[in-house]
Amino acid sequence: QVQLVESGGGLVQPGGSLRLSCAASRSFFSIATMGWYRQGPGKQRELVAEVTSDGSTNYANSVKGRFTISRDNAKNTVNLQMNSLKPEDTAVYYCNARLPILGDSWGQGTQVTVSS
Repeated sequence: QVQLVESGGGLVQPGGSLRLSCAASRSFFSIATMGWYRQGPGKQRELVAEVTSDGSTNYANSVKGRFTISRDNAKNTVNLQMNSLKPEDTAVYYCNARLPILGDSWGQGTQVTVSS
């Protein structure tokens, strides 16, 4: 398993920005598909964005044009830049690493609250 530690959550007003970061523990980070998921109150966990080992990205329709995922293989980190935040973006955000054979690893989650 890969240990993942998220940071960067908090309270922000609608229209504001936050940047989430996730640090991974293992050196084979570079071959993992890294993603951010979120779980809002009373909702199921959903994919927000993911980036493959070759840099291809995929976004949920609800965040396209507002969120940007990026990875730094030298630092074993993946970031999520969130702009134009809306109240419906309020959720616990989880970092995910998906590796061949080992499967999925999850971070502990970080709370993002968008409210005035």
